[in-house]
Amino acid sequence: MTIYTFKDGTFSGRYLTTVSSTNTTIVKSPLIGYQQLTDLPSFGFTVKWLFINSITVFTGQCFLNTSGQRVLQTSWLLRSETQDPQNNWSQTRVGYNIFYPLEKETEGKNYSPSPPQLQTFIKV
Repeated sequence: MTIYTFKDGTFSGRYLTTVSSTNTTIVKSPLIGYQQLTDLPSFGFTVKWLFINSITVFTGQCFLNTSGQRVLQTSWLLRSETQDPQNNWSQTRVGYNIFYPLEKETEGKNYSPSPPQLQTFIKV
């Protein structure tokens, strides 16, 4: 996940998942979100998957781990489409992820501390 944060608390970016329940080729998908403007903010973002008709919403908070590293702890809801209202009950999945920052050089870009800030995280 790569995000660009802005001074007003909005952010956008790309998300590349490593798991899917489809045989379709997985591609980077856009995300957009909001965060509180605090030191360890709560936040939420939505991913619009480009390779399947699903949407995932994430909500969570930034924390410092025991090494002093910022990590994002999230809960998520993945909504898949169905044509049959009788299947509505089974079309939302729930999960939990923790994201850790990758080294700034991973994306091959120069890191700039002034907004918009580029931050890259990996789900472990």
